[in-house]
Amino acid sequence: MEYFYKPKTYFLLTFVFTFIFWGAAAHLSFDNTSNLYLVFVLLGLISPFLACLFMILKSKNRRLKYAFINKLFNFKLINIKMIPFLIFFMPFSVILSVFISVFFGGSIEQLTFSQSFSFSTGFIPVFLILLLAAVFEELGWRGYGFESLESRYSFFTASVIFSVLWSLWHLPLIFINNTYQYEIFHLNIWYCINFYFSIIPLGIIVSWFCMKNNKSIISAVVFHFIINLSQEAFNITQSVKIIQFFVLTFFALLIVWMDWDLFFSKKDCSND
Repeated sequence: MEYFYKPKTYFLLTFVFTFIFWGAAAHLSFDNTSNLYLVFVLLGLISPFLACLFMILKSKNRRLKYAFINKLFNFKLINIKMIPFLIFFMPFSVILSVFISVFFGGSIEQLTFSQSFSFSTGFIPVFLILLLAAVFEELGWRGYGFESLESRYSFFTASVIFSVLWSLWHLPLIFINNTYQYEIFHLNIWYCINFYFSIIPLGIIVSWFCMKNNKSIISAVVFHFIINLSQEAFNITQSVKIIQFFVLTFFALLIVWMDWDLFFSKKDCSND
């Protein structure tokens, strides 16, 4: 039985769930006597997956359920040729950005490994937060979200729409005490703006990478996790992260140009 994706319903549910949970987290995060807000932070992270699960189960469509399970557990979908890109792309973008910064007075010592994370998460290890973010976001985005957009638009348009929505989805984090977004927002608003703009080329790259691995959710999770770790592994400054935005934008445009047929192939857009 053919299934017609419902992107508006999915993203509405995702944003509503997330904003409710992260709104509660923002309120509770300034209570220094409790770490209860972290529970709501985690619930917000899980929201894309919760919405995905709801849409799939509600559909009662066996093909949709099988597709989700196949994308999640079928390791044969992973393209071996993409593994070097998986491992090295994001660290390379960081290293390249540092080298570019040297020409503007930056220090090469930024390539030394960081001894701590750039934000704190109370009793929950930051490493675990970075992992859970990658897992539950991609379960939702690749399990239903992105494909719902792709069913209606060209791959390029779907990638851009998803990337903008992905950026906006992170917005409530600037109101939650101790989060990375909260820290940079209060450090310098331009650093915060750069964070949200950087998600857009990154979203295009992640979507392309996932497609090159036959929509494997596991590949997207691992790639997302490496992205998160790469941003925390080195002692890079926020100035370097601004440079990295331009580096990522360049690579996103290069990927679109090199895989033009994938991004702009015509498709039937009759799905709702």
